[in-house]
Amino acid sequence: MKLYLVRHAIAEEVGTTEHEDDSLRPLTEKGREKMRRIAKGLKELGVQPDLIVSSPYVRASQTASILAKELKYKEEISYSDFLVPMGDPGDMIGEINEKYSVDELMLVGHEPNLSSLAGVLLVGTPDASINFKKGGVCCLSADDLHDDRKAVLEWLITPKISTGLS
Repeated sequence: MKLYLVRHAIAEEVGTTEHEDDSLRPLTEKGREKMRRIAKGLKELGVQPDLIVSSPYVRASQTASILAKELKYKEEISYSDFLVPMGDPGDMIGEINEKYSVDELMLVGHEPNLSSLAGVLLVGTPDASINFKKGGVCCLSADDLHDDRKAVLEWLITPKISTGLS
């Protein structure tokens, strides 16, 4: 399985009167445009997810929608509460094992959850130092997410690199 971990694009600032609830913060126009360019770069790399699963937070959902459109993804986007910022990586791995039997799975979420998930998948600990910038994408490959060493890092690209691909 190829597993793509994608951090949401640039969102409105925390704490504004309009967006006091963190889960309701939308992407900025700059964030939407940058994610369109990132998605085009991913398309050029041959990324074709069989399933996209997103955090239910607005900024992640909007990011997933942009990715779906640019990657010509035809299915409905799925949502998981385990992809919220403080979600438990073990719970997400359990959900993948139980629900998602696909060749390419794209997970759209937040920090610190994504770096913790990558750490657990790669080295068995959420404390691995992996930094996902907004719009950053990581590709992992794994034969079986039940093993101790669950995944191999294929690539990790920053938004600046991925937008240069499109």
